[in-house]
Amino acid sequence: MPEGPTIYLMKEDLQKFVGEKVICVSGNAEIDREELINKKLKEIRLYGKQTYLIFDKMSMRIHLLMFGSYEIDEQTKPDKSLRLGLNFKKGKALFYTCSVKMVNDDFLKTIDWEADVMSDDWNPKNAKEKLKANPKMMVCDALMDQDIFPGVGNIIKNEVLFRIGVHPESEVGNLPLKKQNDLIAEARNYSFDFLKWKRTNELKKHWQIYHKKKCPICGKEVIKKDTGKGKRSSFYCEKDQKLY
Repeated sequence: MPEGPTIYLMKEDLQKFVGEKVICVSGNAEIDREELINKKLKEIRLYGKQTYLIFDKMSMRIHLLMFGSYEIDEQTKPDKSLRLGLNFKKGKALFYTCSVKMVNDDFLKTIDWEADVMSDDWNPKNAKEKLKANPKMMVCDALMDQDIFPGVGNIIKNEVLFRIGVHPESEVGNLPLKKQNDLIAEARNYSFDFLKWKRTNELKKHWQIYHKKKCPICGKEVIKKDTGKGKRSSFYCEKDQKLY
């Protein structure tokens, strides 16, 4: 599943269409295509892994799910996987194998935009309060919880926990205050490192623990285990990541 930094890059690619009107709509998404024609794209907003295209008097939510992707201007994938195509004067935006849903202004008002770890408005105090309310939650689940850390995915989860030396099955309430603060800070820090490395196609080169065989600190074998309620893959070192 594309993580927050990848969605951030998608927003940048789509930015050239802001201020433009929709000329043509294609794809197999179950939406009212005619309603979109001649609507001006006013703004693009992100909430974690979700992208909101905000038009005049209507908005659209796009979620790339597990295997979704997008293209700008050039269509190289088969039509059957095209969920939504939007043609503008300056080109076209194509979204494949994703969720497309129309939402109203009232729904947008319910979104906690300050929760997104890559937002300029990000408020770490909100994340801290949400962690405090879930003391029995494993940290591996907390990082993947899109209400607490919108945008964080499995790569970020693993790398953050290695950075701060915390075992993925540690309970949130057992973490010392410093480790809680580190968890929150590094969720954001690593997301922007991810973005930087993604831009230069060097992300995998910088992985320290994700899909690694040996710990880069002690050289011991990296453990791979499905952890937490979500049963997502965790990679960790039992020596250098403490279980709280």
